[in-house]
Amino acid sequence: MARIEYKHRRPIRWMHWFNVVLLSGMIWSGLLIYWANDIYRIQIGQRVLLKLFPDAFYNTFGLSARLAEGMAWHFALMWGFATNGLAYVGYTLFSGEWRHLVPNRNSFREAWQVMLHDLHLSRVEPPKRKFNGAQQFAYTGVILMGGGSLLTGLAIFKPVQFGWLTWLLGGYECARFEHFALTVGYVLFFLIHIAQVIRAGWNSLRAMVCGYELVEEVTP
Repeated sequence: MARIEYKHRRPIRWMHWFNVVLLSGMIWSGLLIYWANDIYRIQIGQRVLLKLFPDAFYNTFGLSARLAEGMAWHFALMWGFATNGLAYVGYTLFSGEWRHLVPNRNSFREAWQVMLHDLHLSRVEPPKRKFNGAQQFAYTGVILMGGGSLLTGLAIFKPVQFGWLTWLLGGYECARFEHFALTVGYVLFFLIHIAQVIRAGWNSLRAMVCGYELVEEVTP
């Protein structure tokens, strides 16, 4: 027999989906900016062995010659991304949701247990609660990554006005690489997160859409 259980509050759900749209738009516009100087590659001398994004990638997705458009969208979406992120952090602190989200002394052990279970190396079920240890590390980590993106973005956007910040981040080139690495981290998080949602089934997605999930009760 299944019962309905309330899992995610409405503000959490709204800010989650707002962030999906905003972050997707920022990654897309960031690619438009990166195309203007796609410096990250593996090369020996003048010979390029591996380019992160080949020309076919830009041609397929229509990313060429759109630097001004990419910068305009990136800076416009940045305000929404920052506002939504600050609102989310503020709400979790005010509502007490942070207690479910922030890792504790048992989280590392649970995260290891979850990883073994997902890889079918252990039959021990992950703990049945709002967020297990692996989710706590992942979701807290992506919040910290958001703050890192804002700081590194400011450092490369205004390296003179925020010279102290650029210096703390290792200089302009380091700040740009850090900003790019965080973007790669978001993409990896998206892929793993979507795979985990598919694996968990409709019940998990429904909880983030409607706020409720069905919980099977064990009959003695």
